[in-house]
Amino acid sequence: MKHQRHHPRILNKGPGAAGPQDQHWYRIQAAGEGEQRTIEVYIYGEIGGWGITAAQFIQALKDADDGNAPVIVRFNTIGGDLFDGIAIHNALQRLGERATASIEGACYSSGTVAAAGAHRVTMADNALFMIHNPWTWAAGDSEELRKLADMLDQALEGIVASYQHRPLTIDDAELRRLIDAETWLTAAEAKALGFVDEVSAGGSVKACIGQSRILNRYQHPPKELLAQQDLPPVPEPDPAPEPDPAPQPEPDAAALAAELAAGCQQAGIADLTEVLIKASGLKSRAAVQAELARAKAVRELCNAARLPDEARGLITAGLDAEGARAKLFDKLVGSGLGEIDNTPPAPEPNPTGAKAVDPGAIYARRNQRASKGAHK
Repeated sequence: MKHQRHHPRILNKGPGAAGPQDQHWYRIQAAGEGEQRTIEVYIYGEIGGWGITAAQFIQALKDADDGNAPVIVRFNTIGGDLFDGIAIHNALQRLGERATASIEGACYSSGTVAAAGAHRVTMADNALFMIHNPWTWAAGDSEELRKLADMLDQALEGIVASYQHRPLTIDDAELRRLIDAETWLTAAEAKALGFVDEVSAGGSVKACIGQSRILNRYQHPPKELLAQQDLPPVPEPDPAPEPDPAPQPEPDAAALAAELAAGCQQAGIADLTEVLIKASGLKSRAAVQAELARAKAVRELCNAARLPDEARGLITAGLDAEGARAKLFDKLVGSGLGEIDNTPPAPEPNPTGAKAVDPGAIYARRNQRASKGAHK
């Protein structure tokens, strides 16, 4: 019997990529007015991470673009979802001469595919550029795995076609050899091959990349970068002590319960209010907010995995996002579904259908139980 599964996500090698900052992998901002207006885009995370797709990126870029301003896309990325990288590549191509890709640190895997769509590509002299074959994992019978191998071959053709939009100095056979060999290029080497138009002065390689643990996933990472992982961190000087601010009184437990209930209602997890009240112990506002953030992160992962019914159990079990990711991974592999899909289902105002929770009633019941326990 065949397993029903989603199309696998084709991405850079190895699971467990570093998560982008603030649960996001890009930022778009416009500066200046009139003829001085410039749109700056920062791709500083794993492309396709956190369930944020290239479609959302492209829409955000369209919203910011006035059709005239130069668009500078700054890359410091380990790569990510290949087809999202190709979609970004095509979006940059449509901008024509207005699009410049600026490689400022790491530009690996699908990040290089995306950058190759820009009319002009610049690269810091200490940055790194890495190309390799498409990679994925899957479970299934022999027929399904043969189909997956065909899909990876087709994905490779997409990578080759994307790079050939650049004025390369190598032929098709040499390009394919470099991709197959997992090739790491300095800025000077990338320019010599035609991937890059201009090399600019940069800062520290280590400071730019900042994600050295990702290097262990690849076959041929530069030895000097691997060596940096074994160096002890340079101690930061202790900042001058600042006077302690006047302590602010914490809200009482009833107020914290009401605050948590409101947050749960807004996030569409009202049925988990009592669970989070118990988990936080209503000790402080920080504890309440931490539990709410944990529940949201786990719920988002379950939605991205298309297993929304798993959220309540994982949250009640006290798992954080990493623990939930591991549980979902095991469940998906066991059922042959493949990797967590990076496209979340359409959001619903209240996916659980739960009624609003009265925090005062919950708090009263807790006090009643505590009182009975004290009189036993």
